[in-house]
Amino acid sequence: MDSPGISVVDVRQKPDDVEELDIAAQLAKEIAPRFARLTPSERASLLREMIPLAAAVAEDWVRAACAAKRIAFDSPVSGEEWLAGPAVVVRNLRLLAESWERIAAGQSPVEGLPWRKRGNGIVEVDVFPAGPLDAALFSGFSATVLARGDEPCAMPEIPSGGATTLILGAGNVSSIPAMDALYKLFVEGRTCVLKMNPVNEWAGPFINRAFTPLVSRGYLEIVYGGAEAGEFLCNHPAIDEVHITGSDRTHDLIVWGPPGPERDRRKAANDPVLRKPVTSELGNVSPVAIVPGPYSDRQLRFMARNVAGMVTNNGSFNCNAAKMLITARDWPQRMRFLHFLTEALKATPLRDAYYPGAHDRYRRLTEGRGSSVMRLGEAKDGEIPWTFIEGLNPSNRDEPLFCTEPFCGLISEVSIASNDPADFLDTMTLFCNHRLWGTLNASIIVHPSTEKDPVGKAALERAIDALDYGTVAVNHWPALGYGFVSPPWGGSPNATLADVKSGIGWVHNTFMLRNIVKSVIRGPLTVSPKPAWFADNRRAADIGRRLVALEASPSWLKLPGMVLTAIRG
Repeated sequence: MDSPGISVVDVRQKPDDVEELDIAAQLAKEIAPRFARLTPSERASLLREMIPLAAAVAEDWVRAACAAKRIAFDSPVSGEEWLAGPAVVVRNLRLLAESWERIAAGQSPVEGLPWRKRGNGIVEVDVFPAGPLDAALFSGFSATVLARGDEPCAMPEIPSGGATTLILGAGNVSSIPAMDALYKLFVEGRTCVLKMNPVNEWAGPFINRAFTPLVSRGYLEIVYGGAEAGEFLCNHPAIDEVHITGSDRTHDLIVWGPPGPERDRRKAANDPVLRKPVTSELGNVSPVAIVPGPYSDRQLRFMARNVAGMVTNNGSFNCNAAKMLITARDWPQRMRFLHFLTEALKATPLRDAYYPGAHDRYRRLTEGRGSSVMRLGEAKDGEIPWTFIEGLNPSNRDEPLFCTEPFCGLISEVSIASNDPADFLDTMTLFCNHRLWGTLNASIIVHPSTEKDPVGKAALERAIDALDYGTVAVNHWPALGYGFVSPPWGGSPNATLADVKSGIGWVHNTFMLRNIVKSVIRGPLTVSPKPAWFADNRRAADIGRRLVALEASPSWLKLPGMVLTAIRG
């Protein structure tokens, strides 16, 4: 339902005409040299100035999100919009400000971070917890970055003469366009024209208010419009680079032109239609591998709720939503886990399928599959039932679910290998790298006894290193890497324009690391209190509201209230 007092109509924006788009691009280009000359102290001050503005606009931001997605503002599910909207944006601002303050003091952003040499020219850098409060709030969780080099290398790369990036904003999560802009501005040093996606154009005015210091100085221009506006700006002479968050189909249309013989010729000749640098983040058929082990029923239930949350968050319109469950064929607990998973999905209220094309994608991917399709929940108008498809054939190279991101509330399962954890991890890695489309993120859920066993631990570390993904998470949703903000976020660095996979380049990366290979997120198999991102957390909205306040002004005095709220979830 719509939030009280706000309708979807209230948050629609008027598309900009060609003249307005032209002016925005020209202004961003003209101001770029001035932005490039800002001192580290001036950059830090800009970021600090925006933190209270973003916190002040947070409630209006979330109300508008709830209206656009037809969820009740006073319901627990609105916590998703607090956590994936203003909370992470405020955190991004603060962490970038701290990095620029270190640079202003003559230090590297990574100075003081623990790191280790792993051999073969790879270093491992600890980027989370990013402070004592992080450690207290996320006890047992960590994030490290693997990077090439003999020691961590970190520093922003500011074009000396200035440069301008066009950001074609994401339509699903409201923090994505805002944080893409922060990365391009404060890590890569470029002014930005941010074209809001028509699906979440409602977020534009709130980003504008939060980022007033950038907008008022001309460092950031926010514009509106559809595909025609995007095409005009991509080809505008004032735009030096394009950043895309969306689908690989949109990327290839922009870079290589319409499908057909001419596109094929261009790809073969490395002759793109758009002759500008292009960075991107383009989604994934996100795998969740359950390593066989002697789990208790309590652990199985927690794991099932964890995976269910990875599916249902934001109606499953997330590029990192769990889409391919990988189990071991001979694991005795397989069917019991699947029972707990489907029960957890069934217990989660259905959502409006607000993202365009969802119903058509769902129909194409489920029709003709008969009894293997399990629909969970009674869908009303506009809704799609949570759906589980069991027992895909791992040898079927033509399986659409291996190569198509559903981008709706659907998760499939494939069984491989034996009940031996090491064998499963090795086989799972090959399956993910060679069968599944995308390289954005993957999750591995593993029993503590496997991690303690030398053979099992070695197999786990081998899988983490070999998986061709930008983020690999152990025991939890890789979206934590997005939410922590300090880790780099993006697809595997092996992509090219012609084979773009999940995209090229990184965002977030508040410690400004270079030569990145991947991010690795780790956490305990089960945690207490209940995580805020679980679908059945009754206090998720309260936690999100408190997190905005904590990130805006960190204080130990705010911790007891946060913990008490979390316990009540």
